[in-house]
Amino acid sequence: MSSSYHDENPRLISSLPDEISLQILARLPRIHYLNVKMVSRSWKAAITGPEIYRLRKELGITEEWLYILTKIEEDKLLWYALDPLSKLWQRLPPMPNVVYEDESRKGLSGFCLWNVMGTSIKIADVIRGWLGRRDALDRMPFCGCAIGAVDGCLYVLGGLSRASAMNCVWRYDPCVNLWQEVSSMTTGRAFCKTSLLNNKLYVVGGVSRDRGGLTPLQSAEVYDPDTGVWTQVPSMPFSKAQILPTAFLADLLKPIATGMTSYRGRLCVPQSLYSWPFFVDVGGEIYDPDSNSWVDMPAGMGEGWPAKQAGTKLSVVVNGELYALDPSSSLDDGKIKIYNHQEDAWKIIIGKVPLHDFADSESPYLLAGFLGKLHVITKDVNNDTAVMQADLQNHMSPSSLTSSSAANSAGQSVDTSVEAETDIWKVIASKNFGGAELVSCQVLDI
Repeated sequence: MSSSYHDENPRLISSLPDEISLQILARLPRIHYLNVKMVSRSWKAAITGPEIYRLRKELGITEEWLYILTKIEEDKLLWYALDPLSKLWQRLPPMPNVVYEDESRKGLSGFCLWNVMGTSIKIADVIRGWLGRRDALDRMPFCGCAIGAVDGCLYVLGGLSRASAMNCVWRYDPCVNLWQEVSSMTTGRAFCKTSLLNNKLYVVGGVSRDRGGLTPLQSAEVYDPDTGVWTQVPSMPFSKAQILPTAFLADLLKPIATGMTSYRGRLCVPQSLYSWPFFVDVGGEIYDPDSNSWVDMPAGMGEGWPAKQAGTKLSVVVNGELYALDPSSSLDDGKIKIYNHQEDAWKIIIGKVPLHDFADSESPYLLAGFLGKLHVITKDVNNDTAVMQADLQNHMSPSSLTSSSAANSAGQSVDTSVEAETDIWKVIASKNFGGAELVSCQVLDI
């Protein structure tokens, strides 16, 4: 049926009321929407309008897709979306080329450039900037952005441009398949941490830049997608940094937030004190939105939180359980740990995760939770990116969890019942991104 016919016909489907047609379109797998909206202008309006996605929620047929951010040469970032049910991938439109001239014209801190966005600069380079070695930062056009998701959209927040911290925020709406600039953060920041809580996007920490150089931030703010407004929340106290014995150490050791996860209705933020090239874990703090205040993180939670690499503690919540991946000293595996809030302890739940270490990679692996299961995204030596799904319910029992954790706390090897589970992992999708590095990932349910 020709597109001109549909453009002349006021109904989506000529023989049906539009209410019924929308019910039909809402039931189509979302992987087909990019093609379906090319049928006619009216179909495009329906596919990109809010009504069809409201229907999908009402019918309980929303779909969880995995969105992976990769970085290729020259610090160019590319997004890919995976439909885990069809195993098909889609490439997102490129992020806009936008140049911010100066503070007087855009209200940002210093000169900001959005035409090449990357994260190849590591937190170590930022720390060197604190120590006066800012040459690498000055050469980088943009880096250190944060990634978040709220209300069915992806968000890219802040970052550095010529060592100036940006407060700009860009949103990708999968319904219309477009990027759009939205309300800026109240503070320019790079390397900040984000998390979703109560359908609001929280941002904490990171670094800013003033006349004295790069400065770690204790501040936090929250974005409400319903109003499009950013609001400041109380700053992190960094209480452990306040009790350093001398002024020299207080000046040398810089407090930074190394992660953030929404868990049991609160925001958990592990923290470290950093002085290049050394990291000192100091537990963390927890934000309670009900009391609008911070408290110290339980000792076992903060001290045992596995670290992915310097400056980052990666975790994910699946079905209410908090998981983290603990890399081993070898180059080809790791362990999955689960946090037991009743015992305030991290316990090994999977003794071996097949990984490949890339020393120069910003994120050699990622964690994600969707379809009610834990997933690890990693690359192999052939540049194939695999999305591996863990089948925990069918392979792990309370007895094996207890025995593995007991052995670990005693400093002995993990229980063989955990090591013997060779069929826990299943590759549900893969794609060759060439030499691109993994940067981050998010899950959207629409």
